[in-house]
Amino acid sequence: MPTPEEFYEELLFQDIKTTADAYGIYLEDAFFDIVTDQLIDAGEFDEAERAFFRPAQGGIRVDGYCGDPLESAIAQEAGQGTLGLIALDFNQDTDLTTLTNTDMEADFRRLEKFLTQSLNARFRNSLEPTDPGFGLADLINTRWEKISHVRLYLLTNKKLSARVEGKKASSIDGREIVYNVWDITRFGNLVSSGRERERLIIDFNELPGGSLRALLASKPNDKNQVYLAAVPGLDLAYIYDRWGTRLLEQNVRVFLQARSNVNKGIKRTLENEPELFFSFNNGITATAEAITTEITDEGLVITGLENLQIVNGGQTTASVYAAFKAKHDLSRVYVQMKLSIVSPEAAKELVPRISEYANSQNKVSAADFFANHPFHVRIEEFSRRILAPAKDDSFDLTKWFYERARGSYRDAQAYLTPAAKRKFAKEYPKAQSFTKTDLAKYLMVWTDKAYMVNRGAQKNFAEFAKDVADAWEKNDQQFSEVYFKYLIAKKIIFDLAGKVIQSRDWYEAGGYRSQHVVLAVGALANAARMLGKSVDFLSIWNRQAVTPAFERALGQAADAAHDVLMQPGEGYRNISEWAKQPKCWNALKQKNVYWDEGWISELISLGEEREIKSEGVKDQKELNGIEAQSIVVEAGAQFWQNVLEWCKKEGESTDKERGILQYAASMPNKLPSDKQSIILVDLMARLRKNGCPYRLKSRRRRSRG
Repeated sequence: MPTPEEFYEELLFQDIKTTADAYGIYLEDAFFDIVTDQLIDAGEFDEAERAFFRPAQGGIRVDGYCGDPLESAIAQEAGQGTLGLIALDFNQDTDLTTLTNTDMEADFRRLEKFLTQSLNARFRNSLEPTDPGFGLADLINTRWEKISHVRLYLLTNKKLSARVEGKKASSIDGREIVYNVWDITRFGNLVSSGRERERLIIDFNELPGGSLRALLASKPNDKNQVYLAAVPGLDLAYIYDRWGTRLLEQNVRVFLQARSNVNKGIKRTLENEPELFFSFNNGITATAEAITTEITDEGLVITGLENLQIVNGGQTTASVYAAFKAKHDLSRVYVQMKLSIVSPEAAKELVPRISEYANSQNKVSAADFFANHPFHVRIEEFSRRILAPAKDDSFDLTKWFYERARGSYRDAQAYLTPAAKRKFAKEYPKAQSFTKTDLAKYLMVWTDKAYMVNRGAQKNFAEFAKDVADAWEKNDQQFSEVYFKYLIAKKIIFDLAGKVIQSRDWYEAGGYRSQHVVLAVGALANAARMLGKSVDFLSIWNRQAVTPAFERALGQAADAAHDVLMQPGEGYRNISEWAKQPKCWNALKQKNVYWDEGWISELISLGEEREIKSEGVKDQKELNGIEAQSIVVEAGAQFWQNVLEWCKKEGESTDKERGILQYAASMPNKLPSDKQSIILVDLMARLRKNGCPYRLKSRRRRSRG
C-alpha cells in the first residue's frame, strides 16, 4: 500500500491533472468528481451535485451537496431526510501538506455559515437565481422542516494532522450535525486496499437489544459459516440510522433507488400487527467478513460483526427504518436474518451470488446485479483487445480501458516496473479509461430518457442496467465490436461537449457544467432522431474525433440546453433539480434549432445504420461460436462425461442437450460444432444455478489479426 505522499503524487498527477486536461476542467472540479465518485461507490452518500459558492467577502463556502434530502424512498416514507453538504480543501502544490485542526475548524465553520445563511431570506434574496449557491440555499430552506439530520463532509487531498482525533457532533436549530473528514490517508486506504468500502464495525452490546442470540446453522469447521438470528427491529433501525446505505451491498442500493415506494404490506404489518412481523416477513439475507461470538447461559450470542452487508431484504430494512423515523413502536418487531460469514478474499465473488440467489418478497432481478452480467465481461474483453485507430496528430495505437470493477485501471499497474507502467499508460491513456457508471451515462444520453443521467450515477445506472439486461436476453449478439466502437464514439462526443460548453460566452465556472453536457448531447441525439437519420459513429471511431461541423452543432445544442436549463419550469427553483425532470427534457425537445447544414450532411440514413449493426451481429455470432468451441475443447472429454452423468442422476438437461454432451464426451473422435458448443456453454450457465459442481473455465479470446 503506498504511503500518503506516494498516493498524493499519484492522485494529483495521474488522476486529477490528467482528468482536468482531458475534459478541460479546473483541477478542483476534477478532484470533486474523482473523490465523490469513489465515495458514492463506497456508500458514503448516494449522489453528489457540484454547487460551488464562495463569495468575495469570505467566511462562507460550499462546494456541493448530496442531492435532495427527501428524494429517497426511505426519506419520503418517513417524512424526514438527511441533508449532506460538501466542502473542499484542495492543495495544488507538488508537495503533500498537513490539514491542521485550525484549518479543519475553519473549513467546517464556512460550511456551517452557508447552512445557517440559507435559512435567512435576506441572504437568499441577495443571490442571483442562476447562481448554484441560490439553488442550494433555496432547496435547504424549502426542505428544512423535514430535515432531521445534517452531514457535513470535508474532502481534502491534504493529510489530516495526527493531533486531530475527530470532531464531536453538534446541532443547528434542533438538527444533529455530524462531521466527516476524508483526507489523503483515509481516501488512499479506501482506494489502495482495492475495497469498495471502509470497514464497518457493529458492536451489538451498544444497541438496545444487546448481544444477539443466534444459532449456528453450518458445521463449526465449515469454511463459510452460516448463522440464523432474530434481530430486534429497533436494533436494525439503529444500525441503519448509524450507517445508512453503507449497510446495503451496492447492488441492493441500486435496487432500492429503482423503486419509489416502500412495500405497503410490510408497512401495514409494522403499524398494525408488529408482533406478527417475524411470521409474515421473509427477513434479510446478510454477509459479514468477521464475527465475534460468546457462549452464555442462554446459548450462543453474536457480540460483533465486521463489514455487515445486507444483500437481500433492502425493502424490509427500509420499511423498518421508516417505521422507526415515524415513531412507531418497534419493541415487538423482530426480523429474521440469515447471516453468512465470508472472507474478504471470497467476498467479491460470493456476495453477488448470494445476492442473486437469495429470496425475499421483492426479489432483485438480474439487472440489479449487473456488475457481473456477461454484458460487462464482453465490454471488458473488447476494451483489452480492440486497438483504436491512431489520431491525426499521433502514430500511436491505443486502447480504451473499461473498468468493470472500479479501481482495476490502478490495480493493473500496481506491481509494474516504472518502464512497464510507462508502456501501460501509452497503450491505455488515463483519459481513455471509464467505469460502469460512465458507460451508462454515455449510452443513456442518446435515448429518450436522457434526463435520467442528471439524476445521478446510481439511479441512471439502475435504469440502464434494466434496459440492457432485457436487450441481452432478446439477443446478446447485438452487443458486438460495432457496439463497442459506437460506445467509444459516444464517449468522445460526451467528453468534447464539456469543452465546448466551457468555451461558450455564457458559461461561468461552476455553472452547472454536467447538466449542460447531458442536455446538449441529448438535444443533438434527439435532433438526429427527428430528422430520421443517425450519427455516423463508426466514422467518429475511425477518426477518434468529430468533424468541425459536428463541433459546431454541439455548440448549437449547448446554447439550446442553456436557454432551457436556466429558465426552470413552474414549481422549480433549483436548476440542478430542474435538470432531472422529464418536463425539462420535453421543453428542450420542443425548442427550434436551425442545425448546422454541414452536420446534417454528415448524418447517415437509418438503412445504413441497420446494415452496419447487422454486420456487427454477424461477426459477433461467429466470434461467439469460435469462443464457445475453444472453451468446450479445453474442458476435455472427461469433463463433459462427468457433466452428462450428473445430469442423468439429477434429471437435468433435455434430450437434445444430453445428445450434444455425449458428442463432447467422445472427443477427439467427435468434435462439437460451434452451434453445439454455444448450447453446451449456455447449458453450463444454467446448471451452475441448479447446483452442478462442475465449472467451465472462461477463455479470453485472442485477437484474430
